[in-house]
Amino acid sequence: MLEIRKSADRGYADHGWLTSHHSFSFAGYQDPAHSGFGDLLVINEDRIAPGTGFGTHGHRDMEIISYVLEGALGHKDSMGNGSVIVSGDVQRMSAGTGVMHSEQSRASGITHFLQIWIEPNEHGIKPGYEQRHFDPASKRGVLRLIVSPDGRDGSVSIQQQAFVYASLFEEGERLVHSLAAERRCYVHLVRGKLAVCGIPLEAGDALKASDEVQIVLEEASGAELLLFDLS
Repeated sequence: MLEIRKSADRGYADHGWLTSHHSFSFAGYQDPAHSGFGDLLVINEDRIAPGTGFGTHGHRDMEIISYVLEGALGHKDSMGNGSVIVSGDVQRMSAGTGVMHSEQSRASGITHFLQIWIEPNEHGIKPGYEQRHFDPASKRGVLRLIVSPDGRDGSVSIQQQAFVYASLFEEGERLVHSLAAERRCYVHLVRGKLAVCGIPLEAGDALKASDEVQIVLEEASGAELLLFDLS
């Protein structure tokens, strides 16, 4: 079964310093028809203004992934981590028993990133942090694994049987992702144009796939995407 999630139908919040599109129910945006997909609970497309950001706040029992598209994001947390996340970086924070953190713009222009929450398969774990850079060349024309349960192939690791792939590809290229039995897939198109299983998508659109054997990606134009292989 295939179901399209159009960009224009997402939730939207404008806080002045922050604009955010919510693919799933989040904060003041609640939509029972879009309250996560399997273990994937949140995809927020955030844009924050220079010199602003998220003040110190807390999380528990969640795998939180940031995928930076433009700009730079300064991170500090109660585990003692301090870093700057730039385009191409993937940050994973396992909130576990509880962590406090802040995220502040470190760019002269807008910082544009995806904030992704995946529910862990175990609660009450020790909080953790990981950050990796993925060069654009490593994602071009392939599905590059960036998140996995075991950190294989240089991906960041999470406490869930979920795999996240990133890709950049152009017209004439074709990618096929095979799904194991009882797995589901969520494809989020970050930018450009793309057909997924014959269904055309534009920037911000997504496709949910259940009971499918293969996910076919083709007819791309300047496409950047994230593909979630979920239990």
